Amino acid sequence: MATEQMDALVIFGATGDLAKLETFPALVGLVDRGVLDVPVVGVAKSGWGLDQFRDYAAASLRLNGMDPDSRPAARMLGLLRYVDGDLDDDATYAAMSDAIGDGQGQALFYLEVPPPLFGRIAKGISTSGRADGARVMVEKPFGTDLAGAQALNRTMNEFFPEDAIYRVDHWLGLDPLENVLFARFGNEVIDALLNRDHVDSVQITMAEAFDVADRGSFYDRTGAIRDVVQNHMLQVLASVLADAPAARGHDAWRKEKAKLIGSLRPLTPADIVKGQYEGYLDVAGVAPGSSTESYVAVRIAVDSPRWEGVPIAIRAGKCMPVTATEVAIRFRPSPHDILDPGETFEPNVLRFRIWPESEVGLTLNGKKPGAGWVPQREDLAFAQQPGSDMRPYDRLIGAALTGERWLFAHQQTVEAAWRVVDPVLGPVVPVQPYARGSWGPKDADRLLPEGHAWHDPAG
Repeated sequence: MATEQMDALVIFGATGDLAKLETFPALVGLVDRGVLDVPVVGVAKSGWGLDQFRDYAAASLRLNGMDPDSRPAARMLGLLRYVDGDLDDDATYAAMSDAIGDGQGQALFYLEVPPPLFGRIAKGISTSGRADGARVMVEKPFGTDLAGAQALNRTMNEFFPEDAIYRVDHWLGLDPLENVLFARFGNEVIDALLNRDHVDSVQITMAEAFDVADRGSFYDRTGAIRDVVQNHMLQVLASVLADAPAARGHDAWRKEKAKLIGSLRPLTPADIVKGQYEGYLDVAGVAPGSSTESYVAVRIAVDSPRWEGVPIAIRAGKCMPVTATEVAIRFRPSPHDILDPGETFEPNVLRFRIWPESEVGLTLNGKKPGAGWVPQREDLAFAQQPGSDMRPYDRLIGAALTGERWLFAHQQTVEAAWRVVDPVLGPVVPVQPYARGSWGPKDADRLLPEGHAWHDPAG
């Protein structure tokens, strides 16, 4: 369905933090690119009217360094409509339908609300007669474990078919992640080497230099596995390891990523190290004696011909030395000693920087200038970008408006990811303390092959 056929974008939870931090600035980008030119209906229970809602949106733009009086921003603010009401009241959905406009037009519904509200909102949309032909975007977490994800999906499927549900993982909207695809499939010299014959190990590090701040209550119910590993990190892993699709088109790539995640073995307690930064228990909202992990490291195995036997490790944590997400692919060392039998050559390493900037790097061995046969490490870096001009939510909302499903997680992929982490949710291993500003518990080193060390991203 083309963008011009969409009659409205409806945002539930339109006065929340996600809208303030991400959605309104993204809508300006969509307007500026000519993707959005339909009413944007905000639905919330704030006791506001339209003027207050527009003021809130304008304040959001200023918070993000954007001028509300610029032409695209003013145009976006002019598209806004507002419905104030209780989500348990059918009258709210009737008012929402009126705000969309006459006829049987189709809308994109964006649920920026906690998952327990998904079912009631889906029912309300259906009751108002707006479910047929609609699309619905839902924010993560899509469940808190495998059973919860399956139950939530059954609820959504009562009102929407699978191809109408767009599950948001904002990392899929990051420009640097798309850069990984270009580096792989636009350069056969790279992708041809990404297999068990040439790769010695794969690591992904998601380091955050900050703590949980004022999100203690939320984070303590979530933890690092649910917050970033089950979704973001497994999606990054799939982008690096999945086979090139046999068919053309983005949907084929989505299926290959689903296949890769489905080939990951479920984790066991022996495959995981959990940590908790010093001072976490003092954070407001954190339960006394909480065993929630602010750091996790896992060892993963892939049951696929391409990657069988290749050690894969992922770690993610808060209060790390830097804020950076990076993939490090270590190649097998050269078996040749023709240059100098006495020298040991370090293995080549291919790096993909995913956040906060974009970079592809390849570490090579060269000769140190001068007499003798002394190797010198050289780092070839390219595709360096300080960031993306397009916000991830600009890309994601635009894709949902135009029906591009490849930037969203399929239910099959969501369930496969939960199957990987389900066995290690909860207190299956003790959390180990680690100092703020460190790389986490030293015990995480045991998850790596002998002679390997963690790749520490530079700040």
